Amino acid sequence: MNNIPSVDLADFLSEDPKRKQHFVNELGKAYEEIGFVSLKNHFLSDALVENLYKEIKAFFALPLDTKKKYEIEGLGGQRGYVSFGKEHAKGKKEGDLKEFWHFGQEPSEDANLPENYPDNVKVSELKDFNATGMEAYRMLEKTGIYVLRALALYIGLKEDYFDHWATNGNSILRPIHYPPITEEPKGAVRAGAHGDINLITLLMGASTGGLQVLRKDGEWIDAIPQEDELVINVGDMLERHTNNKLRSTIHRVINPPREQWGTPRYSIPFFMHPRSDMPLNCLEECIDAEHPKAYEDITAGEFLNQRLIEIGLIKK
Repeated sequence: MNNIPSVDLADFLSEDPKRKQHFVNELGKAYEEIGFVSLKNHFLSDALVENLYKEIKAFFALPLDTKKKYEIEGLGGQRGYVSFGKEHAKGKKEGDLKEFWHFGQEPSEDANLPENYPDNVKVSELKDFNATGMEAYRMLEKTGIYVLRALALYIGLKEDYFDHWATNGNSILRPIHYPPITEEPKGAVRAGAHGDINLITLLMGASTGGLQVLRKDGEWIDAIPQEDELVINVGDMLERHTNNKLRSTIHRVINPPREQWGTPRYSIPFFMHPRSDMPLNCLEECIDAEHPKAYEDITAGEFLNQRLIEIGLIKK
């Protein structure tokens, strides 16, 4: 396997039970083997993707002093701007070579959440920035719900098992700018080797390459989706909840060859988080004599807080 498997959401959405089951099987097998797929026929239109890239490039092109006024203290980076080098991979000291923005959930009035999410930060310089970002947020959330429905069936749960937990969940849309590299990075990379914290991550195609996935045999392979595909991977919460049945694969964004140092990179991951009160206890369907329970019981909110401390976004 030299690239990640490709699946077609149209199969799952079809009224043909065989096509739907084929999608469930292919997705589940891929997530057991490598933890990554590329997905076509999602809910993001070409026009929306184009508009979103236009808006985020315009934001990151603003003067640093302008961007810094949107870096809100006390939120652990959960909304607004996070400046260059603030975040690092778990276990690393070097800050990643990136700056980013966070759009967060705007829950429905009947969400009945156990917590209040921070308000999204409004960018006054760009009139369409927030509306475009939240439109993309909704389409990625919708796509993610269907992926989780397929995984529920694969595990042996009811199809709508994840719906309550993921709808109005603490998901984050993160447009990232990896600026041109102007000097020897001294051990830092655009994003150090890591696993994602959340249930699943949906990544809109990056403007330049660099995403690599660690295969079971220890080899790094390039993740190269088609232009209209999303890359979707399992996060640590789902790995834990499925007692390691589904794999949260280590991945990284490597620095480009020296001749491409002058090229910036943009990528837009959607980190799909559940509500903070979701139990991540190992599912009974994933426990047997050969696979005893591997993790202590914990909620999604407790697990998230632990990990945000480990990657430097929240101080102890």
